[in-house]
Amino acid sequence: MVRMSKGGKGKSVKKKKVASDHKQVHYKLVLSESCRVCKTPCAKGMNYLARMQEPGAVGKGVPCILTRTYG
Repeated sequence: MVRMSKGGKGKSVKKKKVASDHKQVHYKLVLSESCRVCKTPCAKGMNYLARMQEPGAVGKGVPCILTRTYG
């Protein structure tokens, strides 16, 4: 016969955070033209801009850290 305990004495129960309590970060995708005229250029944007300067390059944008929002 196996006995199963229902929790010991003196143990505190931690409440789990609900998924809706977590804030998720959202970034806007910007194209190379936006990175070209940006007042505060970042390394990710400058690398993307350099890649898009090559002939035949196809890009869909890069997430801009300056447009971060919490939702």
